[in-house]
Amino acid sequence: MTPGAYFALHFIFYRILASKFTVMYAIVQELHSIFRYVVFVLVLLAIIQSLLGWLGKNPYTPLNRKINLFALISAHTQLLIGIVLYCVSPLVQFNADTMKNATTRYFTVEHWVMMIIAIVLITIGHSKSKKLILPEAKHRIIFIFYTIAILVVVGALVAGKIPVLS
Repeated sequence: MTPGAYFALHFIFYRILASKFTVMYAIVQELHSIFRYVVFVLVLLAIIQSLLGWLGKNPYTPLNRKINLFALISAHTQLLIGIVLYCVSPLVQFNADTMKNATTRYFTVEHWVMMIIAIVLITIGHSKSKKLILPEAKHRIIFIFYTIAILVVVGALVAGKIPVLS
C-alpha cells in the first residue's frame, strides 16, 4: 500500500471513529447528566426517611429497605454510566498538561475519585444496615453514611464549579 493510500484510509477511519465517539460522548454525557437527578432524589429521600425513622423510633419497613436499595442501585448505575463517559470524554486526558489545567485535572482525576468515595460510603451504609437488628440502628447508619456521601458529591461538584441542580 502506498503512503498516500495508507494516509487516506487512516484519515477516513479516524474521522468515522471520531464522529462515532462524538455522538457517543454526547449521548452518554446527557444520560449521565439527567440520571444525576434520579440519584440525588433517591439518596435525599433515603436520608429524609432514615432521619425520620431514627428520630421517631419508627420500625424499619420494607419500603425503607426498598428506598435505600434503589438509592444504592441508582448510584451504582450512575457509576457505570460515568465509566463509559470517562472512556469517551475529550475532557479526560493523559498528558503532561493534564494536572496544569483545572478542567482536565478535575475530570481526569478529581471528579471520579470523589464520586467513587461517595458510592463506597453508600454501599457501606447499606451493607451495615442490613446486618443490624434494631430499626433505630438501621435508620441511623443509613442516615449517617448517605448524608456523608451526598456531602462528598455536592463538595466535589462545587469544587469543579459544576451546578448541582441546573
